[in-house]
Amino acid sequence: MASTVTLPLWLVVLAGVLTAWAVLDRLLVPSVRWFLRSRANRVLDDVGQRLKIQIRPFQQSDRRALVERLVFDDKVQQAAQAYGSAHGTPRAVVAQIVERYAREIVPAFNAYFYFRFGYWLGKTLSRSLYRVRIGFNDDAGLAAVPENATVVFVMNHRSNMDYIIASYLAAEKAALSYAVGEWARIWGLQQLIRSMGAYFVRRNSRDELYRRVLERYIAMATEAGVTQAVYPEGGLSRDGLMREPKFGVLDYMLRGFDLDGERDLVFVPLGLNYDRTLEDRTLLLAEDATAPRPGRARALWNTVHFIGHQVALALRSRWHRFGYACVNFGTPVSVREYASARNLDFRHMAKEQRSRAVGELGRHLMEQVGRLIPVLPVPLVATVLLRSPQSVSEMELKSAVAALVLALEENGARIYLPRSDWDYAVTAGLRMLVQRHLVIETDGLFWARRDEKPLLRYYANSIRHLLPEALRA
Repeated sequence: MASTVTLPLWLVVLAGVLTAWAVLDRLLVPSVRWFLRSRANRVLDDVGQRLKIQIRPFQQSDRRALVERLVFDDKVQQAAQAYGSAHGTPRAVVAQIVERYAREIVPAFNAYFYFRFGYWLGKTLSRSLYRVRIGFNDDAGLAAVPENATVVFVMNHRSNMDYIIASYLAAEKAALSYAVGEWARIWGLQQLIRSMGAYFVRRNSRDELYRRVLERYIAMATEAGVTQAVYPEGGLSRDGLMREPKFGVLDYMLRGFDLDGERDLVFVPLGLNYDRTLEDRTLLLAEDATAPRPGRARALWNTVHFIGHQVALALRSRWHRFGYACVNFGTPVSVREYASARNLDFRHMAKEQRSRAVGELGRHLMEQVGRLIPVLPVPLVATVLLRSPQSVSEMELKSAVAALVLALEENGARIYLPRSDWDYAVTAGLRMLVQRHLVIETDGLFWARRDEKPLLRYYANSIRHLLPEALRA
């Protein structure tokens, strides 16, 4: 005998949602994971034949397994116990805090996203905005690095484009793992960044437990041979000069380095520079505490106006991208050789002694990075114009640039010469500054706008440290 059963609408909807979730969890999600994993493995087989520094098994490990490994690391557990005792926090609560930190930090590297989507995006964006060049590259030094060594690229930080351009240019050598600040923890963006192998850090965090979890992740990745890239300056230069470096991340890497271990730790200095950084005015504004800040509406309008202006230039065939972006790769520094020559063992040093030793090595590396920063057309022209008390002709400008270049070369600077033509280099740099209205041209004479001198100084400062002492005034 048949009968009708009436169910409330909410129950039917709930049952439908649960059914859909079960289908998704049991059928679709595993299928998607299998598809992505198979594509990633195919990419690994392809790029593994050309990479100079191979992708390590640690990078291919399941993210959940890495999180658990980090959470239950002996030193992390000791730090958690000390934190709980010091703050009177229950063990279960501390465990939840540690797990939250671990999930926040640990990346989810995916070779398919890195070498297919990420490389394509980096290449397209970099080459659309800049004329990207590699100036100096110590191929012989990099080729001499042992295959199982942990390689860390140490670089200066001028723009958020550094992440993209350095990864793109280093893609033939290795897959780079970066530390990315909290600014990028936006839904969607953070998932993409994690899939590219980057890990998130809280800048200037005073939470000792967080710092210990971060330290242990960096130590684990370093011990596993993961290729990394670090910015000791910690943030973007606001005035164009190199910032005072901090060596916390280097300390995390070095304090567990075993001189007699299977892996050497090799630092590769890398210097970047641009004819134009996208954040230049914002950085100068941040440097001046007294300057008025635009509201959100004004900031949005400035962005729209900037994009519209670039489009208008392109339509009139007057857009020359943002000039040159250049990267120089320096000579690798083996920690095993460096420490052995100075009778150092970072593992067995007291904190203050180790801090001094790490600082000495860090300053040595940053000195090499500073020497590698490329000299480009805009910084050259900006330097000359700032030194000129009155307007100058293009011929006088080129003559002054030639004298400046000679002084830079004698001081060992790495100068990138576009098209191997100095006339073109000066013309290109001057054209960009005139186009941006930083320099005024009248009847064939050029001079720097008084109200734009801080921005010109920002670019001149990028190469100021490369000048002989007598010319830095």
